[in-house]
Amino acid sequence: MRETINGQPVTDETIAEWADEAERGYDTAELRKRGRPAIGDGPGVVVPVRMDESLLSALTDRAEREHVSRSEAIREAVRAWMNVA
Repeated sequence: MRETINGQPVTDETIAEWADEAERGYDTAELRKRGRPAIGDGPGVVVPVRMDESLLSALTDRAEREHVSRSEAIREAVRAWMNVA
């Protein structure tokens, strides 16, 4: 099975185009605009959290109802618990 990105097959031609593009170089100022947006005062830190199935299911359901990611729901809960904006 061939790899895909957003449902589009990654062909040998695609890979060659990417390699040619990389060899020409990238505008680093433009690259800095990409990636995940900042979530606070500095770079985010990943904090693994273990949950049982029922808590995870409740979190997922609530996040979907609120149209936010599970990560954002967890951040909001921690902010509320800590009384931090």
